[in-house]
Amino acid sequence: MHKEELISLHQMLFEIKDFFEGNNPGLKFSDYHSLKINPSQFHKSKMEHKYAIFVLGNEIANAMKDVEFSASGRISARMRELAAKTLKEMEYTQ
Repeated sequence: MHKEELISLHQMLFEIKDFFEGNNPGLKFSDYHSLKINPSQFHKSKMEHKYAIFVLGNEIANAMKDVEFSASGRISARMRELAAKTLKEMEYTQ
């Protein structure tokens, strides 16, 4: 995936996060917020956006699981795996 496509996906997930936060102020998305990256930061690397997507995807899946969706638990686990793999790639390339 090209960096621009990753940033677009990051933006979509960011909007979903905002939706969930707006409907449930108790949701914090703390792992994502701790990354200190958002879709408007074009200067961040492709790998940083990729990692943010997986971390955010994991937290969105967890938020969905709390609402009602049964398959979201598997999505959350997979996003967590992909985030860990991407973090290792980021560490390797530095």
